[in-house]
Amino acid sequence: MAAPIPYFTFNNGIKVPSVGMGCWMGTPGGGETVELMCKNALKCGYRHLDTAFGYGNEEHVGKAIRESGIPREEIFVTTKLPNQHHHKVAESFQQSLNALGLDYVDLYLIHWPQADTESGSYRATNCEHIPCGESPTLVETWKQMEKLLDTGKVKSIGVSNFSIRTLNEILPHCNVVPVTNQVELHPCLPSFELQQFCEEKGILLTAYSPLGQPPVLFTDPDIVSVGQKHSASPSQILISWGVKRGIIVIPKSENVERMKANITLVDLAEDDMAALNAVHRKPGLHRSLLSYHNYTDDGFIFGWTYDQLGWNMKKGGIVVD
Repeated sequence: MAAPIPYFTFNNGIKVPSVGMGCWMGTPGGGETVELMCKNALKCGYRHLDTAFGYGNEEHVGKAIRESGIPREEIFVTTKLPNQHHHKVAESFQQSLNALGLDYVDLYLIHWPQADTESGSYRATNCEHIPCGESPTLVETWKQMEKLLDTGKVKSIGVSNFSIRTLNEILPHCNVVPVTNQVELHPCLPSFELQQFCEEKGILLTAYSPLGQPPVLFTDPDIVSVGQKHSASPSQILISWGVKRGIIVIPKSENVERMKANITLVDLAEDDMAALNAVHRKPGLHRSLLSYHNYTDDGFIFGWTYDQLGWNMKKGGIVVD
């Protein structure tokens, strides 16, 4: 049976489970490990699986879905366009669909705003903010994403790792507004301003890495205290906090007991939410918890500067919302 969790509604009327299973295994691939994880997740009541071309495991995620015995229409499947395929959206999507072995996907995302060369090299940037004058631009890529909807093989389209700045690059040109923007989001990086902006545009946020990187959030005294109050684990509290905010949350766990706990939501009170909302105000805690950052004046994230990405950073790892 599906877990009794809320479903949210996209701006196109399609419903999406508020909690899913993230399929990034830390490195590309995962093979039988990710297949078993997905099968166990579906047995535990998950009905939302989130993968990507770049994760290198679409084939095994699809196999888990096909062998689950659960009707396809009951499982929400997300995959993503890689940076090196911005110039060939339709072809890349078909590669993902073939790997999954499915007739359609529920959600297809631009994984990052950067368009790399097909060999995977970063493109040179030539504008103050967004790389421009070099095809494919963000707008060109989004227009190709919109065309996928006409095929019937994609139900919804959205973006990932977009900021207010990069969203503003495409929104004036959209015939279809993205249904979601998937970003790193947890109490150290709550993205209140981004959520407000997205809500005004009818875009739901999806939180990846919602548990951060232990032990930072798992040992925070306020998070631990809220957990003790509800006889719940820090993971349950963090996931419930995201869902309470109206955010889709996609944690990842290979442990069956933790899977079950993560999809068992806690009804957080206003004072609980206030305590969790304030975690990022503690010294040194308003920051990303991921490892790929290079906090220097000339730091790059996959070929773009923080300024081009629209992410405000300070030295020392502080992220300003």
